[in-house]
Amino acid sequence: MDLTHTQLNLYSATRMALTLGPSLGFLLYLHSSTLNQRPDILDKDNRVKDTPIGLLKDTYDFIIVGGGSAGAVLANRLSENPYWNILLIEAGPDEISLTDMPLMFPSLQLSPFDWQFKTEPGDHYCKAMVGGRCNWPRGKVLGGCSVLNAMLYIRGNKKDYDRWEDLGLPGWGYDDVLPYFKKSEDMRIEELKDDPYHGTGGYLTVENFKYHSPMVNWFLAAAREMGYEVRDVNGEYQTGFTASHGTLRDGLRCSTAKAFLRPCSKRPNLHVSLMTMAEKVLINEETYQATGVLLNKFIIKKKVYAEREVILSAGSLQSPQLLMLSGIGPKDHLEEMGIDVIVDSPYVGQNLQDHVALGGCTFLYTPPEEYANKTCGFELPRIFSDETIKSFAEKKEGPIYWLPECEVMGFVNTKYQNEEDWPDIQYFFASYADNTDGGLFSKKAAGITDDVYSAVFEEILYKDAFSVIILLLRPRSRGKLLLKDKSPFSHIKIYPNYYSDPYDLAVVVEGAKLAYKMLTSKEMSKYNATYNHYRIPGCHKHEFLSDDYWACQAQHYTLTIYHPVGTAKMGNDTDKEAVLDPRLRVRGVKNLRVVDGSVMPYIVSGNTNAPIIMIAEKAADMIKEDWGVLNQDDYKDSSEIDVEDDNAEVYVGSKKDMKKQEPIMKKTPPRIEDPDYW
Repeated sequence: MDLTHTQLNLYSATRMALTLGPSLGFLLYLHSSTLNQRPDILDKDNRVKDTPIGLLKDTYDFIIVGGGSAGAVLANRLSENPYWNILLIEAGPDEISLTDMPLMFPSLQLSPFDWQFKTEPGDHYCKAMVGGRCNWPRGKVLGGCSVLNAMLYIRGNKKDYDRWEDLGLPGWGYDDVLPYFKKSEDMRIEELKDDPYHGTGGYLTVENFKYHSPMVNWFLAAAREMGYEVRDVNGEYQTGFTASHGTLRDGLRCSTAKAFLRPCSKRPNLHVSLMTMAEKVLINEETYQATGVLLNKFIIKKKVYAEREVILSAGSLQSPQLLMLSGIGPKDHLEEMGIDVIVDSPYVGQNLQDHVALGGCTFLYTPPEEYANKTCGFELPRIFSDETIKSFAEKKEGPIYWLPECEVMGFVNTKYQNEEDWPDIQYFFASYADNTDGGLFSKKAAGITDDVYSAVFEEILYKDAFSVIILLLRPRSRGKLLLKDKSPFSHIKIYPNYYSDPYDLAVVVEGAKLAYKMLTSKEMSKYNATYNHYRIPGCHKHEFLSDDYWACQAQHYTLTIYHPVGTAKMGNDTDKEAVLDPRLRVRGVKNLRVVDGSVMPYIVSGNTNAPIIMIAEKAADMIKEDWGVLNQDDYKDSSEIDVEDDNAEVYVGSKKDMKKQEPIMKKTPPRIEDPDYW
């Protein structure tokens, strides 16, 4: 019997509600088994200890706001100097065991570890989402978005960084930043360990995913059929395809908290304050100098002062928000919010860029005979099982180590990009689709309405399917951020302005057509791969799979890939839109920097986590240089040095030419600045 539209919606909602109970039971059982059988994940001896508000010092050398992908790196690198006291502030808690597990990635969206931002409605995007608003996950946890993301290790394209340098940003070209990528990295993929583009021995481990489906080989074979190379896309060339590399350690998530903070958790000169909000930066309005931060920890407020710098690493949404709350931003907007203007900086919150993506591209297929009675792709009823948990807890193997959302990724040129090896589209090929989890995770994470989910996916529920996500790498559209009010606890208003430039939509359409051609190629015909024929509501007037249909689907099923950047861009002295100088110092305020994705003038061509870690590594060296300390790699670990001992020795310089120094950080050297800057 055919169900009416209303009946189908009711059926869909009831089924998802009934699915929720067993799925929660699976998660609880998994968590319990991990606590009892996987002490390696708990890592109790190395976890960061929270500093209670009563034990916080009144003054630190550096205060870092935000313990995410950038802040964790800075806290490690700056605390290498035992004579500097560092305070790292994080609004969220520490990670838990479930966040370590690749399979659990989609369950983290809209969890307590997520700030749960939403975009403001627009005319050209998120039409299939509740209220016309897309979810924008952001990490509210130690490690930030490196705890919520899909763990994909991608650096971007060489030309991205050379373009930054061409803007008048010395030191930001590819040859300059490559050493910082390598400095962080501990490459554990055997064939890449000795590669000149990769590093070993760094804090951040990079591996292949420990578990994958047979579709990895299908997707790579289809790419070869289309004439693409299978290669290391972080190496000499980017164009091509690869089985995904991840920020993983022994198959589990390697967040920046795990990578950079746990190794230095016992340093006495590093305090970490969890569950702590920074309400504003304290600024001396006579000297235009940042002096500290107003903190709020469990409703208790405290002013903490910085002798040297305040560093904002709160991310591309909240670093601009903090600047504006502190009186640095567009004058008219701040006055409208009732905020006293200290520095009129018109482009704070402007220049917002993100890798907008087309979702919902689902292909049905027939599994090979050998997979007739076992898992081929991800299907929730088969994967959420006792067997999966036992395999993980007892044998350290199985689907818990799986990232079905992106088993293979690719970088391709559309007809709009003629420059060699500077792709304008990125693909995530997934052994997973919106129908295969029953709407439990993907529907919720994306914010799809019941009507759309029911119409497009309910009739193919739990059928064998895979999908592709099509990402636009270098959007021309620009969005903006505005304050809702002057409360630090209010979410910033996000206007992504996706597809406001028609060029962006045209590129995405071409990317979709190339993906369709690849996934219905001769190689994929072996599995009877066919596109889901149930159409997106609102797109029925267009011929199915025509350019207009793809464009309509892109504007309905709009996805962020969690890569907002650019909202406090760096630039040279002639760039009127630059919020920061090339050394990431806030223009108009002394001793205040921003170090996170918001500094990017242009978004990079790929996932942004690795580039943000690189930015923090480079910024740490800039900060050391600006305070007269060079090459601190040879410091003893600060946990081994008594910072109260005036006779303690510290060495600065290369191992070939070590010079004994006086404890230089006990007497502040003059800051290195361009005399014409102020």
